[in-house]
Amino acid sequence: MGISIWQLLIVLGIVILLFGTKKLRNIGSDLGGAIRGFKKSMNDEEANPAPQDNLESSQAEAAATEEKAKEKQS
Repeated sequence: MGISIWQLLIVLGIVILLFGTKKLRNIGSDLGGAIRGFKKSMNDEEANPAPQDNLESSQAEAAATEEKAKEKQS
């Protein structure tokens, strides 16, 4: 009860009639470029991991700045 080769060919024929071969070629090349860019960015990220968000250090700096401001007010 699966999809037969003839059903796939009919669907492919309808898609080609609707969009045309040039448009399908452009869509394919755009999709390939997007996948290539995604893989490249994933490989770059593994080679050079982004620095982790230093939330704790920024919170410590904010606390120190607040303490200095309070000392100046006193």
